[in-house]
Amino acid sequence: MSEYRICLLPGDGIGPEVIAAAQMVLQVLPVNWHWVEGDIGWGAYQRLGTPLPDETLEKIRSCDATLFGAVTTPPDVANYRSPVLRLRQELNLYANLRPCRSIPHPISRPGINLVIVRENTEDLYVGRERVEGEGTRAVGEMVITREASERIGRVAFELAIRRGFTKVTVVHKANVLRETSGLFRRSVLRVADEYPRVQCNEMLVDTCAMELIRAPEQFQVIVTTNLFGDILSDEASMLVGGLGLAASGNIGDRMGVFEPVHGSAPGLAGKDRANPLAAILSAAMLLDYLGEKTLAEQVEQAVWRVIELGQVTEDLGGKLGTRAAALAVIGQVRK
Repeated sequence: MSEYRICLLPGDGIGPEVIAAAQMVLQVLPVNWHWVEGDIGWGAYQRLGTPLPDETLEKIRSCDATLFGAVTTPPDVANYRSPVLRLRQELNLYANLRPCRSIPHPISRPGINLVIVRENTEDLYVGRERVEGEGTRAVGEMVITREASERIGRVAFELAIRRGFTKVTVVHKANVLRETSGLFRRSVLRVADEYPRVQCNEMLVDTCAMELIRAPEQFQVIVTTNLFGDILSDEASMLVGGLGLAASGNIGDRMGVFEPVHGSAPGLAGKDRANPLAAILSAAMLLDYLGEKTLAEQVEQAVWRVIELGQVTEDLGGKLGTRAAALAVIGQVRK
């Protein structure tokens, strides 16, 4: 039986509830799990004076993979920086993978099976902002490097080959952002030359946003910059059930942190109403990352089955609570 050490970062709001639900599902699998819990988020800041303690980073480094819930990041607290951004940069989790696939439910558009591959450490999210002119002018730096762009391009093409896809779409805004988006575009297209069997095309980000609504089935792998990937992946999720089903993985050379895309939803916290399926699908991505492909597919298929049966939370038209929805998935896993 396989044995893994997993770091759990419940975080804020509904984070603890959905992570507990995902953990329940993982625990019924034929795996020996060793759980380590770490502090992160607004609650950690209030208790410890930092939203991401160094101890938490060390726990992540000591584990085989990490499952992360959600954090609250208030916009008006001085010197408070998003712990998620710091997490990605400190651990060099340079690839953000966000799959988007049609589900067996009337609200889902049919024929969608794509992955958005988002560069995860650069762009406007480097946090280099300043205020000038006595608060009358705010300036933010967009940082794009050839190294990071080529690296994420290679992740996208390797993922396409691994999944049996035949097309990668490079999304940018090089017609306006000629130096930054231009460098990203040139770097990824250079990588594309190394993969002649994968079709590569390019698209401006505004066109891509439109095409995701008009004909999403045309896409297989989208590779893009940090900001554009953040926006496009949220848009794409609404075609296939919304953020309650949106899973993601933050992956570097030595570690992976997996998280539902939804936020902390403090209004739902403690009410047993949060949809746990995004966290459970993130756990399936964690299994795949660990090399447990068969178990990952088993969990994913169990999720599709409960959706098909209507054993879901109210955001998907069901009547189940968070825990009951997790138990429904467990029931399908055991079958």
